[in-house]
Amino acid sequence: MDPGKLSSKLSSQLSARHRAIIFDFDGVLADSEVLSNSVLAEIVSELGVPTTVEDAYRTYMGKRLSEVIEAIERVIGRKLPADFADAYQARTFDAFRARLKPVDGAPEFLETWHEVPQCIASSSSPGRLALSLEVLNMTAQFEGRVFSASNVARGKPHPDIFLHAAEQLGVKPADCIVIEDSVGGVTAARAADATVIGLTAAGHIRPGHDARLRQAGADHVVASYTELDRIIRPLLRGQT
Repeated sequence: MDPGKLSSKLSSQLSARHRAIIFDFDGVLADSEVLSNSVLAEIVSELGVPTTVEDAYRTYMGKRLSEVIEAIERVIGRKLPADFADAYQARTFDAFRARLKPVDGAPEFLETWHEVPQCIASSSSPGRLALSLEVLNMTAQFEGRVFSASNVARGKPHPDIFLHAAEQLGVKPADCIVIEDSVGGVTAARAADATVIGLTAAGHIRPGHDARLRQAGADHVVASYTELDRIIRPLLRGQT
């Protein structure tokens, strides 16, 4: 389709029902969970508790950095040194600079729906988000619209980050579509009264995860951005 006609078509869709899209980041836009959890597994193993990537997924994924540190301290049975957070993030950032890729189809989806108000609402720290967006060449697309759970009182599965993101976009949470890959994120988005689409397109997704997202309350679950595009079009036209 001609880009001008596509732009006109999207504008007419949005006039029918104004909505916004809120993206989780890790595992939704950035295929980062395999990398970050591999680093975590290495670090916890070095601290004396043998840990696999699968262990890291179960124990640490989806948490804020402060919560990850608390969880590691419970696992190893002692306090971590004061510089642990900086050392962990430095190793993670090195892995991201070398190997971070977008989730397949994400850049094309963002371009297709660029006229829809969009933002990121993530459990990751502002520094990690900034570095990841730079590596993925997405910084300009989300300038001023990147929200971290470190900016709110409670992280996912509480709704705070999504309520904050909707407020910053100037829309009601019920008029937002949230794209999430985690059970905690789906739970949080549902608690915020948003429409939630679970996405299982990233490298860390394991068999049965789609069912867990549905059980958490996802309105739809899709395995690719192609499927997401098909689901989201009638939602943005205000059809149910």
